Amino acid sequence: MLLKWVISAVCLYILTWIFPGFVISGAVTALVAAAVLGLVNAIVKPLMHIISLPITILTLGLFSLVINAFSLLLAAWFVPGFSISGFWTAFFAALVLSILNALLKPKE
Repeated sequence: MLLKWVISAVCLYILTWIFPGFVISGAVTALVAAAVLGLVNAIVKPLMHIISLPITILTLGLFSLVINAFSLLLAAWFVPGFSISGFWTAFFAALVLSILNALLKPKE
């Protein structure tokens, strides 16, 4: 679990190089942001999926990308030193973050 947390923090830090509107002030902030994002994904994200189920079905699951972007924006709102310039930056950052996490995820 500790390794997954560190990998998530590294992935968030990589996003600062890819997206100019994605700002993390340092390594400690990246670790805190990864922890908060994990909590948001565990608590808030399932509720958002349940509430938005009809639109998710209508869009054949593509609305899940919007939910991921809102989860990332919510985590940025809670963590000082972590900011995202707008929705589209969060949207594409969430997409790249999902890919990075899938590529770097440790094998179980």
